[in-house]
Amino acid sequence: MTTAAAAPRQSPASLREEWIALAGLAAVFLFEMLDTSILTVALPTIGRELDASATELQWVTGAYAVVFGGLMLVFGALADRFGRRRMMLIGLVLLALSSLATVLVTSAPELIGVRAATGVAAAMTTPGSIALAFRLFDTDALRVRAMTLISTVGIVGLAIGPTAGGLVLAVAPWQVLLLVNVPIALLALLGIRLGIAPDAPHELHRAPIDIAGAALGTVTIVIALLTPTLFVDEGVGAWQPWVATGATIAAAALFALRERRAAHPLLDLALVSRPLVASGLAFKAATGLAVAGMGYLVTMQLQLDWGWPPFLASLGMLPQVVVLIVGGALANRFIERVGLERAAWTSAAAVVAGLAVFALLGRAGYPWVAASLALVAFAIRVNGPVAGMSVVRGLPAERTSMGAALVDTASELASAVGIAAVGTVLAALVTGSLTSAPWTAATRSGFETGEVLAGVVLTAASAALVGFGLARSRRGAARPATLGPAPAGPAPAGPAPAAGPAPAGPAPAAGPAPAGPAPATSRAPASVPAAASAPAPRPADSARESATAP
Repeated sequence: MTTAAAAPRQSPASLREEWIALAGLAAVFLFEMLDTSILTVALPTIGRELDASATELQWVTGAYAVVFGGLMLVFGALADRFGRRRMMLIGLVLLALSSLATVLVTSAPELIGVRAATGVAAAMTTPGSIALAFRLFDTDALRVRAMTLISTVGIVGLAIGPTAGGLVLAVAPWQVLLLVNVPIALLALLGIRLGIAPDAPHELHRAPIDIAGAALGTVTIVIALLTPTLFVDEGVGAWQPWVATGATIAAAALFALRERRAAHPLLDLALVSRPLVASGLAFKAATGLAVAGMGYLVTMQLQLDWGWPPFLASLGMLPQVVVLIVGGALANRFIERVGLERAAWTSAAAVVAGLAVFALLGRAGYPWVAASLALVAFAIRVNGPVAGMSVVRGLPAERTSMGAALVDTASELASAVGIAAVGTVLAALVTGSLTSAPWTAATRSGFETGEVLAGVVLTAASAALVGFGLARSRRGAARPATLGPAPAGPAPAGPAPAAGPAPAGPAPAAGPAPAGPAPATSRAPASVPAAASAPAPRPADSARESATAP
């Protein structure tokens, strides 16, 4: 007696067919973008009501950022092994519970603990939004549109967060700002539970968890996130930031050594070096560096140097906000017109151009500041989904959560470095306190020099990242990836059919996908040999890993 093969999943023809799942994934990204921006407005109120010190207030936001950044790789690896959907649902339950715990907070240390728990929930959920969105569709065009839609929802939350937070504080206690995460978590939970199927067993990575590598990786990222803050707070002449820098380098070296020697590494460095992955991470890091560093400089210039009141300074950021909100449709058309790879490097180059305009012409008047903000904002709209797509496309299907975690980690680390670079340059050149009014002539002169120098440093660093990414991408596919279906035809995202798979091994130029855990899509051009230059896969790796190698 024979058993009928499982019916393959029909590929969605539009985003509308997956609206329930997309609503859930968009809610996850909305939480990530809205949470910190809306909380920042309440920090003075929290400080008064909880009698918090300046250090405690710093850790109200810092605890979330450090835990979130430090645990993403670990939870990405766990999600690839135990299920991306399952990890997402558990994280959303933790998010709802930690947000509800806000009503019980009576002291600053308790709030810091709640924020750390929220950071754990964010590390469990955020990387999965890219991985699950990628899995929903079988063509790159729909994947890009889905990621653009998800990011647009988050960007709207980021844009309206401070204003909405201020309005809420006028009529309600500050706890309400964190309780808003509860309905968002429930919406995400419902959308993902109903709209996304559980991971099929063949889509999961079966290698054991590298516990030592996970510990070293977490320690490396945590210290790396803390080090820039020490440079800003203690100054370049203090010993603490330099000790932290040495500890970061040592931990990173030990982590790399461990991953090279481990039988089942947490992070396969050979996969990270693949052209699509390396270039996507470089472009994403360039964007993170620019957003954090230039945002810090523009805020300082408008309010402290030019003397704009906070309300007028917030209006001065409108070019960025408008482009971020309305630029989604333009970004989609641009990506579809030029292709994924070209869109990635041109958007990253626009980041460099925006930084250069600000560094060289920003002191000549606000129109140049507005132009730089608009350039960087459009680059963000394009680079965000495209860089994530590049990384996920360059990895085997059973490693997509790890790839998404790498994208977020690169952005977090680059943002921290950007702020630290700006703060360190200003601290070295500015005489007196930046926050003391009025400024002396020496303070103003030092700030103007420091602003230009910091802008040049950011421009050079971003240009180096873009140059590296461009060099890596040119070593990738023999021809640019298109936004249509895969050349050989996408395989279903669900369980593989019982009949008809080709034997494992080098993929033929056409025909059914090779046997293995992955739904094959347009990971690489048909002209690229299946066994190109990737290292020999371990037993747990699939034939698809070879097919996606550069």
